[in-house]
Amino acid sequence: MKVYKDYRKLENINELRIYDLNEKKLYQPTPMEFHVDDVPFPQLISNVPMDVNIFIPHNDGNDFIIKSLGDFILNRGNLKQEDVKGRLLSKISPIFYGIFHEYFTEVYRTQKTKEMRVFYYGVKKLSKITNVKIIYEMNRLFVLADHIGSTTPNLFESDLIDHAEDKANLMEYFTQTGSYRKVGGKYTWTQGIYNIINRPRDEHDDYHNIVFDLAIPEDKKLIERILKIMDTDVGHHEDIIRIKTDDGTLKYLEINLYSNFDENGNLISRYGMMNDITKQSQSSSKPVDFLLNGFKNSKKLALLIEPLNTKHYEFSQGFYYFIHQDPKSYVHSIDVIKHIVEDSTKEQILKLVNGEVDTIDETFTYYVDGDERNLKICELYIERFEFGNQKHSIGFLADITDERNKQLELRKSNDYQVILIKEVHHRVKNNLQVLNSFLNLEKRAYRNNPEVVIDHMQARLTSLALLHEKTYNTRDFKNINLKDFIDDQDLQLKTLVGIRDNVEFESNVDKDLHLTIEVITPLLLIMDELTMNAIKHAFPDKSGRNNKITKTITKIDKDHAKMVFKDNGQGIENPDNVTTNLGWEIIKNLTKQLDGEIKLTEHKNGTEYTLIFPMGMKHTIHG
Repeated sequence: MKVYKDYRKLENINELRIYDLNEKKLYQPTPMEFHVDDVPFPQLISNVPMDVNIFIPHNDGNDFIIKSLGDFILNRGNLKQEDVKGRLLSKISPIFYGIFHEYFTEVYRTQKTKEMRVFYYGVKKLSKITNVKIIYEMNRLFVLADHIGSTTPNLFESDLIDHAEDKANLMEYFTQTGSYRKVGGKYTWTQGIYNIINRPRDEHDDYHNIVFDLAIPEDKKLIERILKIMDTDVGHHEDIIRIKTDDGTLKYLEINLYSNFDENGNLISRYGMMNDITKQSQSSSKPVDFLLNGFKNSKKLALLIEPLNTKHYEFSQGFYYFIHQDPKSYVHSIDVIKHIVEDSTKEQILKLVNGEVDTIDETFTYYVDGDERNLKICELYIERFEFGNQKHSIGFLADITDERNKQLELRKSNDYQVILIKEVHHRVKNNLQVLNSFLNLEKRAYRNNPEVVIDHMQARLTSLALLHEKTYNTRDFKNINLKDFIDDQDLQLKTLVGIRDNVEFESNVDKDLHLTIEVITPLLLIMDELTMNAIKHAFPDKSGRNNKITKTITKIDKDHAKMVFKDNGQGIENPDNVTTNLGWEIIKNLTKQLDGEIKLTEHKNGTEYTLIFPMGMKHTIHG
């Protein structure tokens, strides 16, 4: 069994991730040591829609006497209350005691309620999530556990989960938006709403407005007025309200409400879109900011989140470089396409907006501010998808003006120059496809942990942007100095995750090791995957000293090189588990693309991988 503990500052909640928990070893038969009174109101407690576990502090909170356990735990252990009450937690379940006693002790001594989120993992996948609240009252410790997915063992493995729902939840998380529908007096809330109000779902949420109920007193009358307006024949209303979440956080929400009426003017249904527009401090950014930061230094490549939504969109800085406008004054609308030269591209974009097509992949000419003397060549990819009555979209924009201009110039040059410009064009487009495929691959695997997707995307974006910049400046795709790339990659990784996670990077690379772009691209991505895996698993204690990741790359002979990737972390308890996760599958596919061979060569004293790969590969593009 492995246990990883973390604190999510954005949500102000502790997270535990428990792997390979052996339920057969959870409980050890133990004779009763203490007499405890029966639980008052047992019928009431048994009907509460969550597990209620009651403990009595013992030995100044260093241990806890079980007064009663919830039905879920009893059923999983095939136990009765008589089998557990009056026993010390440390004796009857050393495993649970080891995992939770520090939190129980903290609540007992501070008498402050603590909330936690516990993820239980089986052999390969997430099997259950439990939201836990620990409360101290009447010299008792009450542990309330809300189990999600526990009654459906294959909830997280079902092939029936709608991919559109995965995308919608991920997009709502990134943009801090959410929506609801009210039909026949019953509400339906998307996951984005729960992200905004920062609490889990509750079965009673279907019967009251869980957002408006949080409005501060000064805005209660405003909401009453809005609802009166929406009960008339007014079909749409926009406003801004203020709410205070259960943890006391004040938030500003932009609301867009829509009402549907029948031919007699009777209200049929109501639909609402809400966006958290709270001004964040620099130390507390919105989730979407972490993703956009991966593009912040790129003027040639832009990420477009919700480009088909004129109100709730988020674009990286490259978009505003492209259109030469200030993001603070820019107002997004369909008018942005009026300076596109090609009518066929305009038609495709309009079809996408109107729902006639789901994707576009266009190359077009753009007159900046309508000036024909200032033109840009652009590649645009946008995917549109729907979930329920909600529409979402994501896209990439690449400025390939310089590449196209050089292509025109080099047509008069020799064959090598012609091959060069084709590779520039191919590389930009291929990078977009790599980014999109990785995002699609991971969004479902980590649907309940979007921070992992964000970290991985940032690392890959950094490496691909670095590769684009250096090869563009040198125009040499067959003779790239590897040491220059690795030194810059280490600096970027230190800024991206090293300082945050207290990890140092050290690289030793042969100075005269030169590779083709076909080799260096998958090699950099392999190093990214190994780095993010090491940061995630090797160093659970982010405050520890001397956490280090080392890369050594040397020539073996005139045709092959070797990379040794090593961390000085806690090692791997079961190396067989390494070969079953998504990260390892990505590494294997990249290694196959590299025509190399990778092995886990050390797993106890830190983790070490050895990769053997050819220094040259046959060129894939020909003139």
